[in-house]
Amino acid sequence: MKMTASTRLIGGVTIVDLNGRIVLGEESSGVRDLVRTLISDGIRKILLNLRNVDYIDSSGLGELVCAFTSMRSHGGELKLLNVTKRVRSLLQITKLITVFEIMDDEAASLASFSPGY
Repeated sequence: MKMTASTRLIGGVTIVDLNGRIVLGEESSGVRDLVRTLISDGIRKILLNLRNVDYIDSSGLGELVCAFTSMRSHGGELKLLNVTKRVRSLLQITKLITVFEIMDDEAASLASFSPGY
């Protein structure tokens, strides 16, 4: 299943709804390109909604980490929302669960971002 992404803006936070698999190839590079575009557009608060992402491979994990560090280096925040059990397990195995702020409630996630920007 090809990955697709759509964005929406709520209260100054850009929510990126991802669907499909984040794997080596167009899918992982699509995440990278999207985050780069958002950063260049001045976006500093990104919430990646992974509710409909059923699989992430090592390349996809690398892109999530790259997106996270890019946002940090530009003074922004990137958080994960609605991580599936399968993806959460992968984040635990790789110890990346300690890197990302992961939430299961959209309203609480939106409220957790720092004011400003």
